[in-house]
Amino acid sequence: MAPQSAGHAPGKSGAWSDPAPHKSNFVISNGVRLHYLDWGGSGPPLILIHGYGDNPHAFDDLAPAFTDRFRVVAYARRGHGQSDAKGPFDTATLTEDLRGLMDGLGIAKAHLAGWSMGGNEITAMAGTYPKRVGRIVYLEAAYDWGDPAFAAAFKAIPPSLMAPPAGAMASIDAYREYQRAVWYPAMSDTNRFEASVRGGVVLQPDGTVRAVMSDSIAQALADTLLSDRRDYTKVHSPALAVYAASFFDIRNGDPAQSAENLAWEQKYIIPFRAASVERVQRELPNVKILSVSGTHVDFLLTSRDPVVAAMRRFLGVR
Repeated sequence: MAPQSAGHAPGKSGAWSDPAPHKSNFVISNGVRLHYLDWGGSGPPLILIHGYGDNPHAFDDLAPAFTDRFRVVAYARRGHGQSDAKGPFDTATLTEDLRGLMDGLGIAKAHLAGWSMGGNEITAMAGTYPKRVGRIVYLEAAYDWGDPAFAAAFKAIPPSLMAPPAGAMASIDAYREYQRAVWYPAMSDTNRFEASVRGGVVLQPDGTVRAVMSDSIAQALADTLLSDRRDYTKVHSPALAVYAASFFDIRNGDPAQSAENLAWEQKYIIPFRAASVERVQRELPNVKILSVSGTHVDFLLTSRDPVVAAMRRFLGVR
């Protein structure tokens, strides 16, 4: 969810522009054009990799906390945001995209932080190109999404969370409210995720919005997510694995939706999370585990301060 077009701000506030302190550019990598955001900064590179269906603006609130000691970059995976929507979308290809991005930006070695699906690339990159990876951070991303246990959970996700209703696409205001109500009910300041939300849609001349990602590409990426297995045993980089308290919101918003989310969480995610923690501790010899409040989607905002503090300690700075 990052702006494909600037769109307009809510109500009568006029044209909207992204206030985040980054530069926006493109690089050719592995035969595709990838969009990236560069917050600048001095020191070792820190590359941030977003989740399935999202975009690099997911890190707008987090990235500035590291520019005093790192050069911070985030990019849009192929098929996402403003990057080329050209297949294939398997993890090996996506990992070569990351390597190519590093080559194109003149980055010989970097720390990597992946959120959600971004854990696939950082695991594969650290295992395949160990000399190019420093430390890795799993931001709700240490799960092996290809585990059959998650495939079963994915198929059972409450239908109300799988796609926006038609009314949510009537305007950017309606879409923002849908995103806030479903994914960010604990957040009152929508400005903190405005750019990310706008990146999920393209504003049409009539004021309606449409999804940036086509259904066919979304399905191809979901197939990768649910089938490509992780191999942690090849990873020798020190790792930090951050786990949020719940996958979907079980405390805020609509009570009926929260109850449905809780039932799904208890049946599928609580055992899946426990198994994930046990596995990464067993297979990643240099891993540190951190549990924070918040959900899979909003914890980068609701638990920003403890996440930043833990990452800075892990990366060797205060």
